[in-house]
Order: sequence, then structure tokens, then C-alpha cells
Amino acid sequence: MGSRRTWAWPYVLFLVLFVVLPLILILIYAFTNPQGHFTLQNFVQFFSTIGAINTFIYSLAIALITTIICLLLGYPAAYIMATAELKIPAVMAILFILPMWINFLLRTLATVELFNMFGIPLGEGALIYGMCYDFLPFMIYPIYNTLQKMDRSLIEAAHDLGANRREVFTKVILPLSAPGIYSGIIMVFMPTVSTFAIAELLTRNKITLFGSLIQRAFGEGGLQMWNYGAALSLIMLLIIGLTSFFGNNEDTESNRSIL
Repeated sequence: MGSRRTWAWPYVLFLVLFVVLPLILILIYAFTNPQGHFTLQNFVQFFSTIGAINTFIYSLAIALITTIICLLLGYPAAYIMATAELKIPAVMAILFILPMWINFLLRTLATVELFNMFGIPLGEGALIYGMCYDFLPFMIYPIYNTLQKMDRSLIEAAHDLGANRREVFTKVILPLSAPGIYSGIIMVFMPTVSTFAIAELLTRNKITLFGSLIQRAFGEGGLQMWNYGAALSLIMLLIIGLTSFFGNNEDTESNRSIL
């Protein structure tokens, strides 16, 4: 049947074609002009355009608000699913999974019709609601998986040592669930920053997010704007990479402090 290395080649080929090669193309386009010459003008254009900077900051604010709301709603739900007995976790899991079986654009369009039916104006509030509705499961399940795998003997030991329920949660459960919280934050925050379809549908193009700038650069600006769009995409990739790097360091330090 061959060695493990032989079976790994299809995955290596997939990564090269659909991950490494696109990243290289983004890097090349970001530092070149339409004529193919090296330039930093694409980044200068972004940092010198007040509208683009304001859109970037606004996108970060919307993503932060959405992430906080999803965390406040998702952590209790994940905690109940991880600690409940009988059929409660299974029923809750099904309720959260069912909407994910439908394409998120269809869910967003349904949300638009729901707001129209009740006469609620579309805008920033509808945008945050739609973001939370679409990305809440991505906050719940990483936290749920972490809590479910937690060693219950640690909780029993904390109770035996005289800790009350609040102290058990703040000093044992919450620190041990930190990796799941961090994964949920990343899985909600980054897609929220880079999305554009949800903002366009739930605000009727009244609000522009950073993802919309990238989409317009590639979709509406023509080949002349591809370099600028690649620069915006590279900025987004750098944010994702830095967040993941610092997050991994924080996880390592938290694990050391618990030990």
C-alpha cells in the first residue's frame, strides 16, 4: 500500500496549489504595479486614503462587538451543553447545527425578509444581528469541545479544597477553557472583519466593511485594481497571522500558569 510519505503527496499537492501558490500570487501582486514593476504605492494608497482607514477601523469595531456578543451568548450555551445530562446537549447541538446546513447567503436573505416583515429598518443593528446569527455556532463548538474534554477530577479536587462554585469557575473551569475561547474568538473575529456579502445585504450597501473594499478592488476595479486589492488582502493576512502568533503564546503562558 506504500509508505505514509506516499499517501501524503496528494495533500502536499493540494496545499501547494490552493494555499501556497495563491499566497505567493497575493504577495507578488501586492508589491507590484499593473506593469509588473516593484512598488510600495499600493500600501501608500491605503494608508493615505482616509476613507479606507476609517473603513478598516470601523470593520474592526464591528468585528469586536460581534465577537463579544457571540462570546457572551456562546459560553453559557457551551457550558450548559458540556455539563448537562440526558438529551439536553444533543438537542442543543442539533438546534445550533441545523441553520449551518443552509448556505449563509440564504440565511442572510431570510434575515433580511424577517426584518422587512416586522418593519425593522436595515442598518448597523441588523448587520450586527446577522453577524451574530451566522457566526455564533463557531464560538459555541470550540468552547464546548474544550469543556467536554476537561478533567472533571480537577473540579472535584477544587471542591474538596474548599472552593465555592464561583471560585471553581473562575480559577479552574474558565482558565482551562481558555484555548476554546481563543479558538472561538479567532473563528468569529476574522471572518467578520473580512466579510462583505452580509454587510451588503443587511444594510443595502449603506455600510462598507474592509471585505467590501477587497471585493470591489478585485470585482469592480478591473485588472488595474488587482494590485491594490492584493495589498489589502495581505494586510488582512498579516493581522490574522499576528493574532494567531500572539494567541498561541498566550495559550502557552496560561497552560504554564495553571500547571
